[in-house]
Amino acid sequence: MQEVLTEIGVWRERGDRIALATVIDVQRSAPRPPGAKMAVNSRGEIAGSVSGGCVEGAVAEIADGVLNGDPPQLLHFGIADSDAWDVGLPCGGEIDVWVEAYEPGRFEEIARSGGRAAEVTVLEGAAPGAKLLVEADGARSGSLGSPELDDEAARIADELLWAETSERRDGLFVDVVGPPPRLIVFGAVDIAASLCSVARVCGWRPYVIDPRARFATPERFPDAVEVIAAWPEEAVARLGGIDPATSIVVLTHDPKLDDAALLLALGSPARFVGAMGSRRAQAKRRERLVELGVSEEEMARISAPVGLDLGAIAREETALSIMSEIVAARHGRDGGRLAERKGRIHEVPA
Repeated sequence: MQEVLTEIGVWRERGDRIALATVIDVQRSAPRPPGAKMAVNSRGEIAGSVSGGCVEGAVAEIADGVLNGDPPQLLHFGIADSDAWDVGLPCGGEIDVWVEAYEPGRFEEIARSGGRAAEVTVLEGAAPGAKLLVEADGARSGSLGSPELDDEAARIADELLWAETSERRDGLFVDVVGPPPRLIVFGAVDIAASLCSVARVCGWRPYVIDPRARFATPERFPDAVEVIAAWPEEAVARLGGIDPATSIVVLTHDPKLDDAALLLALGSPARFVGAMGSRRAQAKRRERLVELGVSEEEMARISAPVGLDLGAIAREETALSIMSEIVAARHGRDGGRLAERKGRIHEVPA
């Protein structure tokens, strides 16, 4: 949604009527993921993309019809091999696109503010275009036509909200928006500065936490969104807690901070928990955590030593190694070589 918000805002200020096309499903190596959008206004202007170029013309024609009063349309496109080269996809692909008149509302407000929500749209049946908005705190607005369908849609929306992916499910499309993923780094050490830099380049929001005020300063970590000089529990409370979209890395070698941070992380729904240190340090850490009551299942959540095996030596390479594992975990991958992988290469959340 964010990719077309700026243009939509300008068009709305001018009083333009707007149609919105959304990719709702893809097969094979389709160019854009579910949730990708293209907006068309009553002046004929276009923003965004649903295919990288090969079906935009056809979608724009349907959008013009919607702007002139046609009902919402569910379109299917098979991208021919001859056309696929134009969008960088020589193996072709297929996409389904939903085109409807754009109506501003709460979903747009949440997207603009960097919040998290899912908008569920009915694609088929008696009420195509009906919508239900599900926010991160469980609040709902709108209806799909029945309490039972609303409840089922809310269940699916809650699942996908934290998976950070938009998806078609049984005649419904769940469109998810959310803020950039968050990385909490415990330990104001040199490698943390490089990790924050790499995280920023990847579009993440890095935070640094360390109770040692002498080390935990904004000047040392210019790429961090915030640097908090406090113990883990207090610092995390300031950040609003740990949600399922948060990844955590512990970089300090101080057992007091190390263990406090890991106990907090393991008691949370954090998506990824990693810890730096030698194998000997990991063994000692394990002994301490087990004595503190950490179960084997909880211990298995800790990726340690953290990072992919890149042969990293310099701190920038080490930061790349760590961030690579975090990104792989976010997308459910193990971080192996693409040359050795079978199946689709790109399965990217919207």
